[in-house]
Amino acid sequence: MPGVDPVVLVPVKAFADAKARLASVLAPAEREALARWTAERVVAAAGELPVFVACDDDGVADWAVAHGASVLWHPGVGLNAAVTRSVADLRERGVHHVVVAHGDLPRPGALPSVAVAGAVTLVPDSRRDGTNVIALPTHVPFDFSYGPGSFHRHLQQSVAAGLAVVVRRDPLLSLDIDTPADLTHPMVQEVLPSWLPTNPANPTPLRR
Repeated sequence: MPGVDPVVLVPVKAFADAKARLASVLAPAEREALARWTAERVVAAAGELPVFVACDDDGVADWAVAHGASVLWHPGVGLNAAVTRSVADLRERGVHHVVVAHGDLPRPGALPSVAVAGAVTLVPDSRRDGTNVIALPTHVPFDFSYGPGSFHRHLQQSVAAGLAVVVRRDPLLSLDIDTPADLTHPMVQEVLPSWLPTNPANPTPLRR
């Protein structure tokens, strides 16, 4: 894409600790496997772009290296600080544009297309509450503020700072898996792995 040469940054928490809100429908081993499955899809969606994984877990770091990603290690600081520090790390490495994509997107699509030269791109989730993907130049001042209502906070911050903003409403990138209801979305069920018990096509659970 002219004028943009981005990298992809994927923050990933320990797989064994992921998806706690799915405990009512998935066993621990199933939640861990699901977290790995979505993270692998996000890394694959980066295409030929370099991928960096922000993490503080040895297992995730090993997984990232095995999948061709570089590790940015920020232990014990929380999601927002980990992403902020990782973007600063990338800027120091000479990276000019970054696409930050969460690791729980079941249908991430082509991440390179999200980056827009000179602009902050925000991709809200399907509820227009969270922010599934953010692309931005690494030199712009930006405070990552994930959690409930993050899309509106990120949008207001960008407008208040006078940054060019693109809001991308993407039916695939807007999908994430946070709650049991997300597993029943028709566009999610189309791609769920056959071993997942919530997949109506082949409800074969992992060993609990």
